[in-house]
Amino acid sequence: MYKAIGMLELSSIGKGMYANDLMTKASEVEVVTAGSVCPGKYISVIAGDVAAVQNAMKVGEQASEGAYVDSVVIPNVHAGIFPAITGTTMPEHLDALGIIESFSLAFMIRAADVALKAAAIDAIELRLGIGLGGKAYFAFTGNVGAVEASVKAAIEETEGNGLLVDTEVIPKPSKKFWATMF
Repeated sequence: MYKAIGMLELSSIGKGMYANDLMTKASEVEVVTAGSVCPGKYISVIAGDVAAVQNAMKVGEQASEGAYVDSVVIPNVHAGIFPAITGTTMPEHLDALGIIESFSLAFMIRAADVALKAAAIDAIELRLGIGLGGKAYFAFTGNVGAVEASVKAAIEETEGNGLLVDTEVIPKPSKKFWATMF
C-alpha cells in the first residue's frame, strides 16, 4: 500500500493537465484521480513513497505558473483514504454516520486522514469538488463515540483557518437514508 498522498489543485484545467503529466514523469507515483472539478479547477491526486510524492508535488507546483490554488502532501497517510477517494468502499457495518464538509479540497484530505487516525471508523466517501461548487466532504461510519471523536479531531485540525463548513453526527441513520449513500 502507498505510504504518502499528494494533491495539487489549480485554477486552470490546461495547466492542471500539464502539471499532472510532469508529475507522473518526474517520480514513480500512481495517479489516484485527476480531472476537472467545480468551479472550473483541476486536481491531481497522487500516491507513492514519501520522497516520490514530495518530488512530484514540487514539480507540479513549479509548473503551475500562476494557477496554483492549494496543495497537500501527507506522509504515512491512512490506507482508508484511497478507497474513499475512488468510491470503492463498502463498510461491513453501518452504524452512526459522521460528515465533515470543507471549503478546501486539500484541507479535506488532511481532515479525513486525521479523522481516520483518531478512532475506529470506516470511510464511506471522500468527495473532492465534483458537483459541490468547489467544496469537499468526508462521510464515515462507526460507533457513535468513535464518530464523535473523529469529528472532534477534524474540528481541532481546522482551528481558526475558516475552511470548515459544517460537521454532523447522525447517531442512527434509517435504512432508507443508508440506501441513498450506496
